[in-house]
Amino acid sequence: MGSFSIWHWLIVLVIVMLVFGTKKLRNIGSDLGGAVKGFKDGLKEGASDEPTSTNPSTNPQAQITGQTIDVEARREQSKL
Repeated sequence: MGSFSIWHWLIVLVIVMLVFGTKKLRNIGSDLGGAVKGFKDGLKEGASDEPTSTNPSTNPQAQITGQTIDVEARREQSKL
């Protein structure tokens, strides 16, 4: 009694399709798929934006330019 057979699920599917219609269900599915895809892309983009190391000796960009960035100087410059 606790598990449903395939016929129960088919009846539920038919009722849902009658209530909502196939076009609306298709739109909901594509919106949900787009949201999941956007979430995954955001996670990938966020992971690639993070610096791998804050130590300038191991950071290749800092070694090439030889520059040191002072956080306080950057804050003061942004206020101007």
